[in-house]
Amino acid sequence: MAIILQTVLILSIISAVLALALTFADKYIADYGEVELKINDQDPMVVPGGSSLLTTLRDNKIFIPSACGGKGSCGYCKCQVLEGGGPVLATELPWLSKEELDNNTRLSCQVKVKNDIKIQIPEELFNVKEYDVVVDSIEDVTDKIKKIRWKLPEGESITFKPGQYIQIMAPQYDGGEDFEGSDEEVYRAYSIASSARDHGYIENFIGYTQGICSTYVHKVMKEGDIVNMNGPYGDFYYQEDDGGPILLIGAGTGMAPLLSLLYHIRDNKITRKVRMYFGARTPDDLFALEEMKMFEEEIADFKFLPTLSRTTPEMNWTGDTGRVTDSVEKYVEEGGGDWTAYLCGSPRMIESIIESLTAKGITEDRIYYDAF
Repeated sequence: MAIILQTVLILSIISAVLALALTFADKYIADYGEVELKINDQDPMVVPGGSSLLTTLRDNKIFIPSACGGKGSCGYCKCQVLEGGGPVLATELPWLSKEELDNNTRLSCQVKVKNDIKIQIPEELFNVKEYDVVVDSIEDVTDKIKKIRWKLPEGESITFKPGQYIQIMAPQYDGGEDFEGSDEEVYRAYSIASSARDHGYIENFIGYTQGICSTYVHKVMKEGDIVNMNGPYGDFYYQEDDGGPILLIGAGTGMAPLLSLLYHIRDNKITRKVRMYFGARTPDDLFALEEMKMFEEEIADFKFLPTLSRTTPEMNWTGDTGRVTDSVEKYVEEGGGDWTAYLCGSPRMIESIIESLTAKGITEDRIYYDAF
């Protein structure tokens, strides 16, 4: 026993010494001093060297989407690095196409700021802001999905396009009887469900997936808590009105951006024909039904058409059954080239629906989607 304890003590001392050495090396030996960061055509800013490009940008209140906390495992934090980024790392290659590599696209979390560096980012990212929001309300809409309403700080507002998303940060938290804790801060993206006219509040539907952030929201977070949020992001949003009919197709928490699109159509008194097909398992998995009823009353030509995949006679369900793709096949007319479609759901569902819609004559340039 004494030998075991002595071994454990020695290993602990070695680990502590190595950790101290790494900290010293990072602070002193790998001190890159100050470097210039030039973004687009703006004047260069002087920043400390040594951190990742993603962290350096975030420290200067410039936010690029990232769902993995800078681990190189989500592929969201792409930007063009025109000068000073060093060679492309092996950790980046799985996320970058040949076209992106040829275009100097990099994962900002994997690029270390060691020298003067020049990058290009979409102009809309300069509109992304960081907020410390208050959890205004938490509502269980199904047994696995919560509707969260966040209140922005007094005097602050957010401007977004219907269909876009925000990121929230799950802080470190302790575990409980039925879930594990987390010793890291993690950002996750969630589509906005509320009206773009409601600048002081944001609403999301957040499903429970046993991930770090969904566990925090479902098991730890409570009303009145303050949570860090940044946004808006995304190129999935309502397109210019060409007068043609609109298809909205989704499942699960894919309801969120479609709901925001419907608020936009209602708020702006858009008179286009709108049909929404939504997939769920059972009647208990349907939600936002009061909102759907309101939209049917307040939008000029709107119908909500849910499809359930796991019904029993005891449920007395009289609507469509099967998958939401079955409803698309059943109801969307052939030769529907004037439709504009917005899809939100799993990649497999979206791939199947795109195949069905293009077969019916809707061209891919009129199909917009958000896969998660």
